[in-house]
Amino acid sequence: MSTATALPTDLVAGTWTIDASHSEAGFSVRHAGISKVRGSVAITEGTIVVGEDLTVTSVTATLDPSTISTGDAGRDGHLKSADFFDVEQFATWTFASTSVTATGNDYVIVGDLTIHGVTKSIELETEFNGTAVDPYNNLRAGFSASTTISRKEFGLTWNAALEAGGVLVSDKVVISIDIAAIKQA
Repeated sequence: MSTATALPTDLVAGTWTIDASHSEAGFSVRHAGISKVRGSVAITEGTIVVGEDLTVTSVTATLDPSTISTGDAGRDGHLKSADFFDVEQFATWTFASTSVTATGNDYVIVGDLTIHGVTKSIELETEFNGTAVDPYNNLRAGFSASTTISRKEFGLTWNAALEAGGVLVSDKVVISIDIAAIKQA
């Protein structure tokens, strides 16, 4: 097996279910050109199918934009409105991998991310954090991933001009993901 397709030695082949209560997608975006706003979105379900090597390994996930939380109820309401995510019309976001490759001890998961009804290919720089058996005898695996997207590419164009120049919300959004998955029998 080549390094580019080899699995970590402690990641068992089979189906792993993403544990939504121990997983989260976070984001940060520059606000007014001087600070960052951070928030989170719940990952409601997902599956990692680990094959005998990375060429037959896949990841799918569903996120719920109505759970967006930035620590400010007014801002959260605005993000859920038609100005941004329009959660009444676009009630879910999805990710489906198209390839998984190794880069040294880390991985790149390429896949289709759908937000606001728009699907774009993204690359998730991914770290495998290992496995552990929990107190209920479940085999768990942990992963961390990140990427940067253009919100405009997903049709999220609302903005406001600033008096001193520039705009209120930057185009660049940094996404960070922490996943706990449970091996299925």
